[in-house]
Amino acid sequence: MHCTVYPCSRFCRQPKRSPLIAIVIPCFNEAHRLSPGPFVSFLGGSADLFFIFVDDGSTDQTAVKLEQIDAQTGAKSRVLHLGTNQGKAEAVRQGILLALEDEPDHVGYWDGDLATPLSEIPSFIEYSNDPTRKMLFGSRIQRLGAEIERHWYRHYPGRVIAFWINAILKLPVHDTQCGAKIIKTDLARQIFAEPFISSWLFDVELFARIIGLFGRRQAAGMIYEIPLQRWADVGESKISLAYLPKIPVELFRIYWKYRKDLR
Repeated sequence: MHCTVYPCSRFCRQPKRSPLIAIVIPCFNEAHRLSPGPFVSFLGGSADLFFIFVDDGSTDQTAVKLEQIDAQTGAKSRVLHLGTNQGKAEAVRQGILLALEDEPDHVGYWDGDLATPLSEIPSFIEYSNDPTRKMLFGSRIQRLGAEIERHWYRHYPGRVIAFWINAILKLPVHDTQCGAKIIKTDLARQIFAEPFISSWLFDVELFARIIGLFGRRQAAGMIYEIPLQRWADVGESKISLAYLPKIPVELFRIYWKYRKDLR
């Protein structure tokens, strides 16, 4: 695998007023829906946030768009270019490993299409002030008072998949697959150390690894699910219909690999 950092490390530690958080944003052929505006605006008002954009071997103008964002955000962002497409799991992992080199208090990842808007990040930061919460993740729970816009043809298959994920993990988690997560650095070093076996269901592996490290009871106490205030389907899903029949196979592979930890 070949990767380069553009242009160079500018992630400098400053005296902190609140926890410093480095968020990885994986991107693959996202040029048609990547807009610098939201990122530039949000980072401009967030002193303790740093973004690492990962171009996962894109073949369109994604790299150009990311360079535009990087140029406009100064020392608050960085771009990691992967020479070939590695898949979302490895793109996130490589970004996290790069972020960990500068020892932030928390690392995380966020979908580049901003289906979960950046405006949700402050609530994650607020929840992260509790030292017992080691991993925070968004939950797309449709409820009164929230704006969760999810197409039925994604929602209902998603609930079936969630049922089987719950059966594997034996945790009352609602939405492992939401692409908005923030993790305490010491935990992230452990659960991102090794590559994942699934490119799209690697989130399930994160939970399995935490259970394996700490046991199910302690894992349940350190993982916190945050109901999102806003979330919306943005464009077409990167998961093709052809992949759907493979999901049970992927889940079985995850279970089989971590079966000793998940008993």
